[in-house]
Amino acid sequence: MQAKRPDRLSALIRQFRIKAVVHAPGTAVAPDLTDHRPPPNLFIAQRDGAGHSDQSHEATTEPGPKLAFFPRGAPPEMQARLGAPDAGYLRATVDMGGDANPIALALPPVVEVRLDEAASLGSVTDLLLEEALSPRCGGRAVIDRLCEVVVIRLLRHAIEAGQTRPGLLAGLAHPNLCLAIVAVHDNPEKSWRLEDLSEIAGMSRTHFANSFRDVVGIPPGEYLSGWRLTLAHMEIAKGTPLKVVARNVGFSGSAALSRAFSRRYGFTPREGYSRFRLESVPLS
Repeated sequence: MQAKRPDRLSALIRQFRIKAVVHAPGTAVAPDLTDHRPPPNLFIAQRDGAGHSDQSHEATTEPGPKLAFFPRGAPPEMQARLGAPDAGYLRATVDMGGDANPIALALPPVVEVRLDEAASLGSVTDLLLEEALSPRCGGRAVIDRLCEVVVIRLLRHAIEAGQTRPGLLAGLAHPNLCLAIVAVHDNPEKSWRLEDLSEIAGMSRTHFANSFRDVVGIPPGEYLSGWRLTLAHMEIAKGTPLKVVARNVGFSGSAALSRAFSRRYGFTPREGYSRFRLESVPLS
C-alpha cells in the first residue's frame, strides 16, 4: 500500500492567504496611474501567449498557451506582449501574503509554464479564461477565486520542479525532508529536536541534518527558528499580545521571543507593531 503523501501547502496557505484580483480583459497593458492597486504580476495567454521581456530575461515568443508569474512583482520595464490580435489573455494581481511568505521568497523572480505541458494547471486556466473572456451571469463572483486556484496549482507545479535548486521548494519536493518540514509548519509550538525531525523524515540524525542543509540551504534549526519568527511577525502585526505569540510559535517566553525577534529584524516587537501596521497595504 502506497504511503499517503503529506499536504505540503495547506499550512502555508492558512498562514498566507492567497488573494487575486483579475483585471478586466483588454489590449492596454500600460500602467493606469489612477489605479492604486498593485500592478499585475500574473499573465495567462490562451494561444499565442503573452511573452515578457526585461533586463534579465529574453522575450518569450514560442507559440502555445502560457503562464508567467512574478511572485515578487513584475519589473517596471516588463512588457506583456500579445501574439495574434485575437489571442485570449488576462492579467491579474496576486498577493501571497507579502514578502514574509517563504514560498514567495523561494520562487524564482519569474515562473513560466507552458500550459499545454502541464495538464492539471492548463485545465483550470482554461476555465478561468473562459469565465473572464466570455462573461456570463455570476462570472465576477468566481473569476478571482478561480485565479487563486490557478496560483495554488502553480505552486504544486513549482514544488514538483523544486529539486533543481536549493531552497524550500526543493525541501518540499524531497520525499523524506518534506515530512519534517510539514510537521514544523503544522506545529511550530512543539519543542522540536533534531532527533524528532529526523525520525519523522525516516532518516538518521546525521543524514537528515546534512541532507536538509544541502537541499534547503540552511540547517533544520535555523529553518525552524525562521518559521517561528515569520509567524510571530504576522501575529505581532495583528496586535496579538507578545506572551500569547511566544506560546503559539514555540518560544519559552516573551523575553526569548523579543531577543530573537530583535536579532532578526533589527527592532523590538513593540517597535514592530506600529511599523508593520504602516507597511500593511490592502490588495484592493
